[in-house]
Order: sequence, then C-alpha cells, then structure tokens
Amino acid sequence: MGGSHPTLDAFLQDPPPELAKGPVALVFAEDEVEIDSTLRHHLECGFRCVVALMPEAFGLAADVAERVCRVDLDACAPGAVIDAVNQVAGAVPGAWVYYCYNSEYLFYPFCESRTVGEMLAFHAEERREAMLTYIVDLYAGDLERHPGAVSLEEACLDRSGYYALARIDPETGTPRERQLNFFGGLRWRFEEHIPKARRRIDRVALFRAQPGVRLLPDHTFSAPEYNTFACPWHHNLTAAICSFRTAKALKRNPGSTFDIPTFRWHNSTPFEWHSRQLLDLGLMEPGQWF
Repeated sequence: MGGSHPTLDAFLQDPPPELAKGPVALVFAEDEVEIDSTLRHHLECGFRCVVALMPEAFGLAADVAERVCRVDLDACAPGAVIDAVNQVAGAVPGAWVYYCYNSEYLFYPFCESRTVGEMLAFHAEERREAMLTYIVDLYAGDLERHPGAVSLEEACLDRSGYYALARIDPETGTPRERQLNFFGGLRWRFEEHIPKARRRIDRVALFRAQPGVRLLPDHTFSAPEYNTFACPWHHNLTAAICSFRTAKALKRNPGSTFDIPTFRWHNSTPFEWHSRQLLDLGLMEPGQWF
C-alpha cells in the first residue's frame, strides 16, 4: 500500500480502496517511541488499511513505510486526534474504524489465531456498532535501565486494582444504562499527577462509522449506545489496548518524574504479550465468541 500524504484532506481525496472497506486502523504518533512496532502489531492484527498520522520529521522503517499510509499531522495539537478520527469516519460510512497512539498495542480475545476482521464480523452479528476497550498500562520494570519507562522485553502491568463506577447523566443525576467509568493502572496509583478528566481507562476505540455519530473530546461518542459495554441481553466482546503512554508521560513530566523511582509494586507482573493473560486477569471479555 504505502504512500505519503501532506495532509489528511489530501489523503481522503485519493484514498486506497481498502480504506472504505475497513477495518481501518488510525495510529497517531505523539513522539518517536516504538512507532514501528506499533504499526507492525496492528498490521499483524489484520487491519486492511493502517494509517500512520505523524509529523513529517518522524522516521519510519522501510518495511513499515511500504505497508502503511502515512499522513503528516501534529497529533499533539489541541483537538487534532478527535477531529482526524471524525474526518476519516465521515469518509467511510459503514466501515469499522480503530484509533490509538504510538506505543499502544491492541489485544482482543484469541487475537493470536483470529483476525480483527473476523472478530468484528462476529461483533456486528450481535448487533453491536462499537466495542469498549480498556487501556491497560504497561511500564518498564527497571527505570534505571529504561528511564523512558518503555521496554517491550521487560514490560510489566498491574494484575489487580481495576474498578468501575456508575456513569452519571449530568442532566438527570441518574446512572446511564450500561455505561460505566473504569479506573486502574498507573492513572489510579499516581492519580495525584493525573488531571481528573484523564483518569478513566475506558475508550471506545473500535466503532462502525455512521453519518451523524461523532467522537467527543472525552473519548465517548455522541450516540449513547456506542458508549455501552454490552447489549441488554448478555455480555459482549471487549478488547484491551496495552499502552506505555501513561508511563511515558509520568516520567517525562518534571512534576512527577522525581516522585516515581519505580512503577513496580506488589501487584506488578510481567506482561506476556498474549490475549490469554488479559482474559485470565479479567481485562477483556470474550462474550459469546469462542
């Protein structure tokens, strides 16, 4: 596939045919950490079109560059990611869209043997138009060896400490049906360094593009059903995005880096890079899919 585009508008004016078919993965690069491994991981998941949205100055490995569509974009600009997701979704009605950042890796039940397309086909058969994903924080076990907090070989995660609270409708003051706010990981353990609005670890990262349905700044959607974790009848599939993003930010921020000599605690465990571990820890749900 390949190809480089100076703007998102230019890309959407002459898109590859795979974009409209989906599923499409939008990977936003905020820095140069693990861009190549992030893109390779999502290519291996089976996305028909993987789009790397990143500043022109960022580099890409040759094997990755020839397989992804590159779009010049400053992902750190205010509102840039939300606007870009909505712009792409508006151009591919009916297609499944996924979005994440660099150094984030999608895992879903049985992803070692099933493609993301197969998983979404089953999800759609259950009359679901979106899929809840949990952001599972990854971090380097030894910050002296890995001061940037990123190490694929020595990645750790928290095996407990996750919880959910009712999502209250501000207009009625009552809980919203089948909607919860999820918390845990580094954003919970180091919440004094995390703005309150950014402490949630739920993100509806997989959704079917539909006219009039928009992603909002808080990573929820304008259509309430998109924000539910399951249908009214039974549990549905959920997925996990294993992410170094919070660990990177905590070590990069001068206000927090000196307060954190290590991310390890008694509930840290090595990340096995396998969906079975995440299923066993209850960090994603297979639903009725086996």
